[in-house]
Amino acid sequence: MFIDSHCHLDFPVFDDLASLIHQSQAAGVAEFLVPSTTSASWSDVLALQQDYPAIKVALGLHPYFLAHYQSSDLQRLECFLAQHKVVAVGEIGLDKWPNLPDYRLQQKVFLAQLAIASSQSLPVILHARKSEDDLLKLLRQSKFSQGGIVHAFNGSLEQAKRFIDLGFVLGIGGTVTYPRAQKARRVLQALDDRDYVLETDSPDMPICGHQGQINTPLRVLDVAQTVSELRQQSVLAVAQNTCANLQRVLPNWHKVKN
Repeated sequence: MFIDSHCHLDFPVFDDLASLIHQSQAAGVAEFLVPSTTSASWSDVLALQQDYPAIKVALGLHPYFLAHYQSSDLQRLECFLAQHKVVAVGEIGLDKWPNLPDYRLQQKVFLAQLAIASSQSLPVILHARKSEDDLLKLLRQSKFSQGGIVHAFNGSLEQAKRFIDLGFVLGIGGTVTYPRAQKARRVLQALDDRDYVLETDSPDMPICGHQGQINTPLRVLDVAQTVSELRQQSVLAVAQNTCANLQRVLPNWHKVKN
């Protein structure tokens, strides 16, 4: 059994979700974590969790989509989290990609969401693009202790160890399937069995050989095969370790009843 720890199944490109979930489960991808991106998406991802027992969700404000942010979004997030069972706050974080919303605003909203997660004893799903050191600094300053997942980790081994020391595991996805991604591959090979989970970031982050195609949770199997080869472990061991890791850092995983 595999779990896709990060897939945006609420995106409209997945117009036949029931069929995709059936295909994925038949192939061995049994469960899915769907993080939200905007306040407008919260109801949609919660509806997915209600309709499909295999889906668990996280609610949060993604740094990439803060152009329409309003301060009332934070109050709404607190209310949604209090009223609905979720496994994490996310996807939240910092993104230094050009032409994105003001970085100071990103940090303000990130810190506010960390405080909300702490108050509700929830882990977080972190988005980190060229911002790993800033995230680590803010996590320490806020004394955040709930841990979670660093989505699509692409930092150094030293940064990886610092996140792990704070109670996080690292999301490993399509990047490691590219032979040119030598840094990501070396980091993966150096990790302990307890330190990572599998993800696709569907419909984005296509794996090697499938560029230009819509990514789906079925590709977890390809990621797992690459991880197996790089770490010289069986695919079964990769599946068992990553499922156990996800359920450890997201303790509400089996408490959420649809």
